Amino acid sequence: MSSQRSPYLRFGLLIAAFAFLLDQVSKWVVIVPLSLEPKRVIEILPFFNLTWAENCGISLSMFASCTDTTRWTLVAVTGIVAGAVAIWMTREKARGDVIALAMILGGALGNIVDRVRYGYVVDYADLHFGDFRPFMIFNVADACITLGVLLLVARALLLREKAPEAAPSPNKGAAAD
Repeated sequence: MSSQRSPYLRFGLLIAAFAFLLDQVSKWVVIVPLSLEPKRVIEILPFFNLTWAENCGISLSMFASCTDTTRWTLVAVTGIVAGAVAIWMTREKARGDVIALAMILGGALGNIVDRVRYGYVVDYADLHFGDFRPFMIFNVADACITLGVLLLVARALLLREKAPEAAPSPNKGAAAD
C-alpha cells in the first residue's frame, strides 16, 4: 500500500477553503447586513426564503439538544470526522473523490466554527414549493456536505475500476514436458 500524497491535495485544500469561506461569508451576510433573526422571513423568490433556524442537532436537526454537553460532543465528533476526511483526502488518488472529500471537509469546518462561536449551526436557506418543503432549512456547509457525500456514493457505484486483465502466460499453448 502506498502512502504517497495525493497529486490533487492542493486542489482539494483550495476547494475545502472555498467551501468554508463561502459558508462563513453567507452566514455573515444573513446575520449582519440582512439582520435575519428568529421569526423573520425574507422572501427571495417564490420558492426560496431566508428563514432563521438554530440547529443544535446533527443533520435534519436530529438529536437536537442545546446543552453544553451536546454542543461540545458534536464539535468533537465533527472534528474527528473532519480529521478522518482530511487524512483520506491526502491519500486519495482520484480527482473526483478529492473534490467530494474537500466539499465535505469545508462544510464540516464551517459548521464546527458555528457550534464553537454560537453554540448551534446557523441555518437559513429555505427551499419550498408552496407548503411542500423537500429539505429542512439548511446552509452552504450543509449543501457542500450533502453534495460531497452524494458525489462519493455516485462515483463508488458508477465508476467501479476494472480489474487489470491478466497478462498472457508465456507458456500458454506450449506442450508440457
